[in-house]
Amino acid sequence: MSYKQLIEGQRYQIEAYLREGFSYREIGKRLGKSHSTISREVRRNRIRDSHYLPEVAQAKAEKRRCQAGKYCVPESTITFVEFGLSQKWSPEQIAGVGQFIGHSVSHEWIYGYVQRDKLRGGKLYKQLRQSRRRYRKGSRAKRVIIPNRVGIEHRPAIVNRKKRFGDWEADTVLGKQGTGAIVSLVERKSKLYLIRKVPAKSAADVSRAMVGMLWRYRRHVRTITADNGSEFCDHEQVAEKLKADIYFANPYSSWERGLNENFNGLLRQYIRKGTDLRTVTDKQIADIDRALNTRPRKCLGFKQPVAVFDELRSAA
Repeated sequence: MSYKQLIEGQRYQIEAYLREGFSYREIGKRLGKSHSTISREVRRNRIRDSHYLPEVAQAKAEKRRCQAGKYCVPESTITFVEFGLSQKWSPEQIAGVGQFIGHSVSHEWIYGYVQRDKLRGGKLYKQLRQSRRRYRKGSRAKRVIIPNRVGIEHRPAIVNRKKRFGDWEADTVLGKQGTGAIVSLVERKSKLYLIRKVPAKSAADVSRAMVGMLWRYRRHVRTITADNGSEFCDHEQVAEKLKADIYFANPYSSWERGLNENFNGLLRQYIRKGTDLRTVTDKQIADIDRALNTRPRKCLGFKQPVAVFDELRSAA
């Protein structure tokens, strides 16, 4: 009979059977356990006067489990976990990298560690992504007519597979009303994420920023997929200067640019919704850009987007 740990309810059954005078062998049969398991359970957990109390047995068992070697995480690993959290890496990213550098720990343990820290008054939980994003369809918003718009249904099928280098997604992230916007671009294969602050969410500012952000990478820009905001009305100028094709997702279909939406959510860890962007410096934007592009990604085998992008550029 294979060994399995007893659960709390079975300990109360053991107490009841002992009171009725059953032997360890008989109790074992009734519980589907070996008689040696029952004997060991009673011997290890009884109190001084030889009485077996299930609540005491459960408390002792839980204490032993917490002190077991497989639950003890080295101090150096805890330091690594806290470093990863300070860099705003997710528990899964920390666990993924840890297995390669001698700090093996599960992401479930990290979540538990953060929760225990919070109960002690710690602040580690603030490094995790907290809120869910809400998408507002804005039924009363004025519909924007984008000149010479080409829909995503005309985009080459290869782009959907995220296997080709040079396909980008574009979006904007708004600050507090009237304080500007952030233009964001992400390359679909390497997951490289680029951001730049603009004074206004205007077509002229956004198109100028897009060209400026991608100019050094223009040899590696095949397509750009954007949403249907008025800020992308100057898309033809961008396409001409970068020699790229620009496509537009369907209205209210954010999943068609899911990678960019995901990264914009990560950006909100650093710049909260409603932030006055006039208080955010270009250096802060550059630091956030660097942090996100050096954050390991599970979809890249826990490699950094900037490293993968450089590898693909060199191979192109």
